[in-house]
Amino acid sequence: MDFLDSLEPGEHATIVNFETEKLPLKLIEMGCLPGNKVCLLQKAPFNCPLYLEIDGCHMAIRKDVAALIEIERY
Repeated sequence: MDFLDSLEPGEHATIVNFETEKLPLKLIEMGCLPGNKVCLLQKAPFNCPLYLEIDGCHMAIRKDVAALIEIERY
């Protein structure tokens, strides 16, 4: 089982699941949903934040939030 915080820049994955109670509603509204594709674009210094593209939407999230999102690499 992999989580979003384990991706390296340029890697792609599909969101499989996440902890609903702990994930900010804003991320869900922006498309962070099971089945959506995600690409890690860049990691900032000290690996936080992570810059992502999720179904065409660019966003930055903290590493601890990314650790809540289960993914499947492809």
